[in-house]
Amino acid sequence: MSVLKKIILANPRGFCAGVVRAIATVRLALEQYGPPIYVLHEIVHNKHVVQELEGLGVVFMVELADIPPGAVCIFSAHGVSVAVEQQAQSLGLRTIDATCPLVSSVHRMVEKYHSEGYDVLIIGHHRHPEVEGAAGRVVGRVHIIASEEEAETVQVVDPERVAYVTQTTLSQNDIAGIRMKLEQRFPTIRGPRSNVCYATQNRQNVVKELAQKTDVLLVVGSKSSSNSNRLREVGARAGMTGYLIDDATDIDPEWLQGHVSVGVTAGASAPERLVRGVVHWLQEYGATEVCELPGKEEQVSFKPAELGRN
Repeated sequence: MSVLKKIILANPRGFCAGVVRAIATVRLALEQYGPPIYVLHEIVHNKHVVQELEGLGVVFMVELADIPPGAVCIFSAHGVSVAVEQQAQSLGLRTIDATCPLVSSVHRMVEKYHSEGYDVLIIGHHRHPEVEGAAGRVVGRVHIIASEEEAETVQVVDPERVAYVTQTTLSQNDIAGIRMKLEQRFPTIRGPRSNVCYATQNRQNVVKELAQKTDVLLVVGSKSSSNSNRLREVGARAGMTGYLIDDATDIDPEWLQGHVSVGVTAGASAPERLVRGVVHWLQEYGATEVCELPGKEEQVSFKPAELGRN
């Protein structure tokens, strides 16, 4: 018999301003040009968002070369390299850039440091599209650093001219050890404390608050979502057993056995309707109380990308 009584909702949770902007951009493109609209890679890392847009006539592509010449192609919120932009132009594609403005600011930092003669170190995950896009803004003297071991062994041209940026969806814990190693090797290194975006940081902070009230956490988000994975990891470091779920159908009742309360949050690319579905499932399971942490209001917003860039 279930003893679960309380659902504690994180606040803030779910969509960030960059995700809202990217999805709005795709919808506006559909209205203006009609389907099909092509998107290079997933517009955001959430399978439900992707499936919903596919139903409206959006086609997600892995390779630019597979998109018909003259078609409308949207770059995802994660950003792309200069080479991708150039290839799209050579293929005659009409491109729309839905890159999150906070990711674009990292691109500008990479370009600035590189133009000033620095080796640029990008703290982030190998093969993540955001990191690949940032690294591809320049040619040469750019390195992706995913671990303290890589920070200890990276080779640069001039140890006195080294700078770094960070992936926007990391946790401060991901960054701290790497940055310390880099500062030990390169005392004059330049860079921000981090480029972790406001939404990523806010959602991680709230998970720490949840840990003071419960010891089990459900994170709504796809496995491909970096920031959703970080939420689960932050919860684990704070003492919670966390589970990453795409939606309520992923919940295993055994996770909740013996727990009186459960915390629920959502990654920055997860729609609120999925959270509502999880709450409904938990209520059907036996929870009778739903409360939400006070949280902080997020007032950041971005206009959709300009259409008809080419």
